[in-house]
Amino acid sequence: MSRPTLLAAAIALAALAPAVAAPRPAALPAGVQRVLFLGDSITHGGGYVVAIETYLLLRHPARRVEFINCGLSSETVSGLSEDGHAGGQFPRPDLHERLGRVLAQTKPDLVFACYGMNDGIQQPFDEGRFARFRDGITRLREAVARTGARLIHVTPPVFDEIHGRAPGYDGVLARYAAWLVAQRSAGWTVIDLHTAMRTAIDERRRTDPKFTFARDSVHPDEAGHWVMARAILTGLGATDLDGVPSAATMAAVHPHGAAIAGLVAERQNLMKLAWLTATGHQRPGVKAGLPLADARERAAALDRRISGFLQNPTASNP
Repeated sequence: MSRPTLLAAAIALAALAPAVAAPRPAALPAGVQRVLFLGDSITHGGGYVVAIETYLLLRHPARRVEFINCGLSSETVSGLSEDGHAGGQFPRPDLHERLGRVLAQTKPDLVFACYGMNDGIQQPFDEGRFARFRDGITRLREAVARTGARLIHVTPPVFDEIHGRAPGYDGVLARYAAWLVAQRSAGWTVIDLHTAMRTAIDERRRTDPKFTFARDSVHPDEAGHWVMARAILTGLGATDLDGVPSAATMAAVHPHGAAIAGLVAERQNLMKLAWLTATGHQRPGVKAGLPLADARERAAALDRRISGFLQNPTASNP
């Protein structure tokens, strides 16, 4: 076969070969305009929620979605609390005490719920506690369904036993996570954060046996929150996050990415406290937020700054 003929054959074969798919960004379902995050102190901390909103703003700047973080420290979905919690000052708050008010006032189109870390009470596995967790999750689903909103369950983060606390407790959370994942067969939407975080920790410990995302076993640091965000964004369809090591790297695709992330964090924290105060809860020690009207006015000013950065990526100070 002559060289021209070989070249023509190669071109023909290349044309028949499937094209390599370009990396695809995550996206929220069509029609979603308001997103609510429910969870405990890890969600209240908000790092992963900020990273998710920042990512979606940078990938879809023309689509503006309101993110509401109503995570509450110490909370459970099971209604359980251990004796002497917080030194006996107060029992753990129960999501269901406030859930109706939160849903009625925030009116979300989409809800993310991340529970489990507190529901096992850092004790060995117990069928009774597990049943309470399952019942609490089911009640949460029913409450969200009554509003017409969609619900995405997120399995609990890893409890890091490297510090010697509550040995075996991460195995309890793994069982809770496995039950949630099994509900996919019933049509539930579940993002398996627990396995993603466990995999990330195990990979790092191959070279650093003392590596941890959580110095207190529970609360992930900034890197841990990024692993959480990346798992959720991947669950939303992202294929463009392989090898992205941090939220800062993710945001660096935009010249003003760091500034946008900072403004998103400021706005989310402002509105989080305002919403928690407006909807009410039974957790002492949470800083009071501004009245919603005042908070929204300040948030609007932050939004204008974010929009300026998004619309003028090459400007030094939009």
